[in-house]
Amino acid sequence: MAPLALLWASIPAPAQEVGLGRTLPNIERTHTVRLGYREASPPFSYLDQAGQPIGYSIDLCKAIVEEIGTEVQYADLKINYVKVTPETRIPALLHDKIDLECGSTTASPDRARRVAFSPLFFIAGTKLMVPIASPVSGITDLKGMTVVVTRGTTNEHAVAIANKQLSLGLVIVATTDHEQSYQLLGDGKAQAFITDDILLYGLIARHNAQEKFKVVGDFLSYEPYGIMFRKGDPELASVVERTFRRLATNHDLAPLYRKWLIDRLPTGERLGVPLSAELAHLFRMLDENSVDRN
Repeated sequence: MAPLALLWASIPAPAQEVGLGRTLPNIERTHTVRLGYREASPPFSYLDQAGQPIGYSIDLCKAIVEEIGTEVQYADLKINYVKVTPETRIPALLHDKIDLECGSTTASPDRARRVAFSPLFFIAGTKLMVPIASPVSGITDLKGMTVVVTRGTTNEHAVAIANKQLSLGLVIVATTDHEQSYQLLGDGKAQAFITDDILLYGLIARHNAQEKFKVVGDFLSYEPYGIMFRKGDPELASVVERTFRRLATNHDLAPLYRKWLIDRLPTGERLGVPLSAELAHLFRMLDENSVDRN
């Protein structure tokens, strides 16, 4: 795996000449922060039994909201949750429908030309989910078969590249969200569902489907996650950066990771994914470089 620092270095810094820093004044005026959430991206952003958004990314966004409250000197900011999909999340930001996108979004160089990202908080990779009895062990075993991806994801692009480079002749079906992709595989209408490995494990746990599906294959791509917000807004960018450094300095990042990736989730599942050495190093770097340390 490439070091996280190298992955992050490949992502352009957000340009600050456009946007006019309008997010914080709007929040100060309305006393409301609009958070984009996903319905089916456990453990990062999904719905609990009561239909409320929860997850690792949601908790990180709530920490940013607290910091925004300090910045605008209003302690009781209201959170307005706005559902987004992989296809609608960037337009929602660009068209001022949300202020922060709290999901499982890859901070890719291509996206960073349009939007800004927080420091990285997870790194995933594109893999395959197949039925437990399937002989498929990698992408080349799917030659001529039907696979499902979620529209608007970097995984969709990774599959298209592999299909072309390896002359696989795949029939690629795209759905609007991960839950639909999962259901298509479950209904036998595709031989594999291809997306980030951690999301595949999360869906298997969420559906208690350990005896139905498995995750296989080498990584087709690496997917570093960040909280997404509008470019050209230096005031908000400063608040986001300060939030992550505060969490690192207070040693809150590792416990947050443990809550959502290792311990039993509020919805009952347990993923048990240990903190990688690379991500732990990144958390330490945020602490060591924090401008808020005394």
